[in-house]
Amino acid sequence: SRRGELLDALAALARGEEAPGLVTGTAREDTGRTVFVFPGQGSQWAGMGRDLYQTSPVFRTHLDTCAQALDPHTGWNLVNTLTGTDDTWLHHVDTVQPALFATMVALAQTWRTYGIEPDAVIGHSQGEIAAAHIAGALTLDDAARIVTLRSRTLKTLAGTGGMTSINLPATHVQELLTTNNWHHHLTIAAHNGPTNTIVAGTPQALDTLTTHCEHHNIRARRIPVDYASHSPHIEPLHHHLTTLLADINPQPTTHIAFYSTLTNTHIHDTTTLNADYWYENLRRPVQFEATTRTLLANGHTTYIETSPHPVLTTSIQETAEHTTTHTTTIPTLRRDHGTLTHLLTNLAHAHTTTNTPINWTPHHPTNPTPTNLPTYPFQHQHYWL
Repeated sequence: SRRGELLDALAALARGEEAPGLVTGTAREDTGRTVFVFPGQGSQWAGMGRDLYQTSPVFRTHLDTCAQALDPHTGWNLVNTLTGTDDTWLHHVDTVQPALFATMVALAQTWRTYGIEPDAVIGHSQGEIAAAHIAGALTLDDAARIVTLRSRTLKTLAGTGGMTSINLPATHVQELLTTNNWHHHLTIAAHNGPTNTIVAGTPQALDTLTTHCEHHNIRARRIPVDYASHSPHIEPLHHHLTTLLADINPQPTTHIAFYSTLTNTHIHDTTTLNADYWYENLRRPVQFEATTRTLLANGHTTYIETSPHPVLTTSIQETAEHTTTHTTTIPTLRRDHGTLTHLLTNLAHAHTTTNTPINWTPHHPTNPTPTNLPTYPFQHQHYWL
């Protein structure tokens, strides 16, 4: 029973042992600043918001709010898509990206409701849209419009390209492309970490690259997309995208810093996140590793990936190791583990490893009835005549 598991965990804690469901840790004296991390496409999975929507009123409220913002721009219902049994939406970029955006925003707002407030945000590719909203640079309506209209525009490129993840440093990948004269058809799309680089280009050239990697024992994995983001393939969309997004109204941020993986800088004036910025965010390479190094250099050492599955924590850890910076990386959910228990466990990890106080009030009933504790027997000592 659940009660039995809790009692066993408490008994193990008293003995200094490990047990299922028991979360322990030693917090660092200097926990540094906290960063919310928003990945791009790739962390989605069937049913990723189903359990949490049914069991967490906090998550449900924020997801419903996102659904209302997306509704004017989509022809489908976000909540029905995420909680239903039809998983065909996973094969369409114009549903995957808005669904991921909404899920990440709702997860980030859930962390904040429990008392975890970010000092900075970082986003990868489309993840920057969610990051900009959480930082306060984009209203929810503007962010919803950007992610839906941009992903719908991407459909026009379906079948023209692809992307491959290669476990090599970017310098080695560029040398590989140049040496084999592939650089006319393939370009580096993302610098994720010291040993992970994303390449984009035509499907035929990517097939040749993958075959080469297999013959030379280089780990390479095709990403399930049929377009080449962050490459010259995006350029035909320039006029259409900037026209669609011309009237968005980016706002100045206050206390949450927006670190751009487009420019590798802390953008102080976020009113510059206009239509041109969101086109360049889709066209230019993602400088995730360099921006992570900038964050580390500025004292940000706790990274919470607010996504349905952690896809960037390994890159963050590798980058931190190369800079000899001690960091803490915490996921939110995991593929096929999207329950409230999993979320609360990661909240507990945040508390035990960073000493960040958690506001557990949202998890309690509105008017909880306190349980009377047994009285404490006074200690005494008998003195015999």
